[in-house]
Amino acid sequence: MLVKQILSSKSDNTVITIAPSATISEAAALLAARRIGSVVVSEDGETALGMLSERDIVRELGNRGPACMSDSVSQMMTADPVTCQINDSVEKIMQTMTDRRFRHLPVVQDGRMVGIVTIGDAVKARLSELSMEKSALEGMIMGH
Repeated sequence: MLVKQILSSKSDNTVITIAPSATISEAAALLAARRIGSVVVSEDGETALGMLSERDIVRELGNRGPACMSDSVSQMMTADPVTCQINDSVEKIMQTMTDRRFRHLPVVQDGRMVGIVTIGDAVKARLSELSMEKSALEGMIMGH
């Protein structure tokens, strides 16, 4: 299965972004309101400048306390985020996410973001593939 197939199966393919000048407090409110674990940092909604996750915020809260909530997103984000392409395989993105310890990957086509895939999306796609393979093998064994 390919990333484009994952994106086409998602009910909402909107990429949630936040400006690098926004505060960490605003980012935390956005994450909570949208019930998401990470947000893409972007000036124009098409180019990923960075990623900011709940983990980033919690780590900094643990290190510095609530003072970090007035910092700008650009101060805490992971710059130059790893992305994937629409024709990448599920196996490839799962390997990237596992190796790099990411849970979210922006999907880029022709230099602009067209979606985001999560580790949950990738696991769901892979389980679907395995189920289809299992059914096909059972059919072959049973002579169907």
